[in-house]
Amino acid sequence: MTSQPRTYTHPDVLTDGVRDGWADPETDPTRIDWTTRQAAAAIPFPVVDGRPVNPCEKTGITRGRNELGHWGECRCADALVLARDIDGGLWALMIEREDGHGWAIPGGKVDPEDTDATAAAIRELAEETGLDIPGAHWTATAPRYVPDPRASDEAWMVTTLCVAYLGRIARDTFPAVAGADDARRAAWVRADSYPALTADLAETFGGHVFRAHVQMLKDAL
Repeated sequence: MTSQPRTYTHPDVLTDGVRDGWADPETDPTRIDWTTRQAAAAIPFPVVDGRPVNPCEKTGITRGRNELGHWGECRCADALVLARDIDGGLWALMIEREDGHGWAIPGGKVDPEDTDATAAAIRELAEETGLDIPGAHWTATAPRYVPDPRASDEAWMVTTLCVAYLGRIARDTFPAVAGADDARRAAWVRADSYPALTADLAETFGGHVFRAHVQMLKDAL
């Protein structure tokens, strides 16, 4: 049985999103210059009858932007900061999202003033956790599609994961962090493996991993 097409754009996209600058003010995607956006895309995508088509999945929302603001591809960057304690245990810096979607890697949209994805990741890290690590070596991975629960067939996320490893340091001297911006809280989470990370989130914080970041964390750990 074929599911019925569904059109949906969250009201906040058209109000808060446009006002605060994270959403396209254009409500009709057929009036957008798709040639420019397709040329700048990290993952090629088709446009059919003036409407962008998600190149990686069918979301169930066939028309509209669901909870995302940007028509078509939105470029993001995420900052995964890792450190080992003296005993060799691996820890990852995570944030609890304000929107209730769970615990995630700090990150967000690449802004026009960001020189590249790494610069965006560093900025988002500071905004969401207060952590500034000048001199850290960052490794940027290839852009990847994000299976974000807020996406639609016409609006989706592509991110660049940027990783910094702080080396081996005493657990009580890990850099202090605190949730800010759209992060409810920030914390160092035990991450010797992906199962270890999910266990620590559940046992220590009563939390779970943001669905869009599950595979990224599995790959990184």
